Amino acid sequence: MPVQNIRDGFLVALVLRYEQDRDQFLILSKQTLDSSYARLAIAELRNEGLVEEQVRGVIRLTALGYKKYKDTPLPYACAG
Repeated sequence: MPVQNIRDGFLVALVLRYEQDRDQFLILSKQTLDSSYARLAIAELRNEGLVEEQVRGVIRLTALGYKKYKDTPLPYACAG
């Protein structure tokens, strides 16, 4: 599965979580963490400042990530 699809999926899940509770982290499954594509997608998001990682596999959207997402939403996103 391409990194961009995984990245987009993370963003949608994180936006939904952010809108419910900005302080809540998303805990990724071991299966997700075992995927090199998923780790790469998380690293890209983290390096861009869109997510923060409490510990490996525990992430949440930053305020910047939410703003960027809302400014340019994904075409298939139903967040909101």
